[in-house]
Amino acid sequence: MNKTLHIKEAIYFGLFRLTTISVIAFLGYILILLFSIGGSVINSRFLTAFWQHRDITQGGIFPAILGSIYLGVGVTLISFPLGIGTALYMTEYSKSGFWQRIIQLAIRNLAGVPSVIYGLFGLAVFAQFFRLGASLLSAILTLSAMTIPWIVTTSVESLRSVPQPFRESSFALGATKWQTIYRVVLPAALPGSITGGVIGIARAMGETAPLILVGATFYLSRLPTSPLDQFMALPYHTFILATQHSSPFARSYAAATALVLILLTFVLSLGAILLRLYLRARRDW
Repeated sequence: MNKTLHIKEAIYFGLFRLTTISVIAFLGYILILLFSIGGSVINSRFLTAFWQHRDITQGGIFPAILGSIYLGVGVTLISFPLGIGTALYMTEYSKSGFWQRIIQLAIRNLAGVPSVIYGLFGLAVFAQFFRLGASLLSAILTLSAMTIPWIVTTSVESLRSVPQPFRESSFALGATKWQTIYRVVLPAALPGSITGGVIGIARAMGETAPLILVGATFYLSRLPTSPLDQFMALPYHTFILATQHSSPFARSYAAATALVLILLTFVLSLGAILLRLYLRARRDW
């Protein structure tokens, strides 16, 4: 019996290792492929210059990089407070019951809605109903709506993983409910919430379909100076170069732009990992 269990365990762990190696190998293959096509394009001018529509070899993607950074910062500032606040209400204030389960099911389903549907939602609600037009603000609000379900779902699980005796001990010492949440529950659950939030924001930064509908453009001669201005973004820029641009250098520039987008996402994820490790190191349990 024990021998059979050991064999099954070895098979399962072998499959897990094979899956992990396959994912890493696939990612490595993508990076190598992109670098072999567009690595020679990346230089200081490519990263810091404005796009030149007539001769793409003389320009750069700085406006697209800045636009993607604006999107990432804006989505973070909106989706994190709303997502964590919703999760706090669901776990700490609302009563368990039928309606809470319905709300949780709806939020989890929203996390799987295709991004183009969120783009249509943003076009109808933010761009047209609220008259924000095709703008950076419309894009930030649309991507925030797409990211919030991810943050809510992971934050709810993180908050529920905090041991109940922590809350009871805080109440026993005379703390109010809000003081308990703010000083005990939230710091303990924040690392897990950050993980889910980064996954959602990284997904949002790489989306193309919503940006096409709510404000991104392929070429601008100036940087956006207002949230109501149009903007350039790396995903949409890559899409146009890879599918619609007529320049013979478009393929290599699309690959180089994709590499920059992957690097930005990696930096965002690395920053979140370091912040999570710092917060975990401060915990006393």
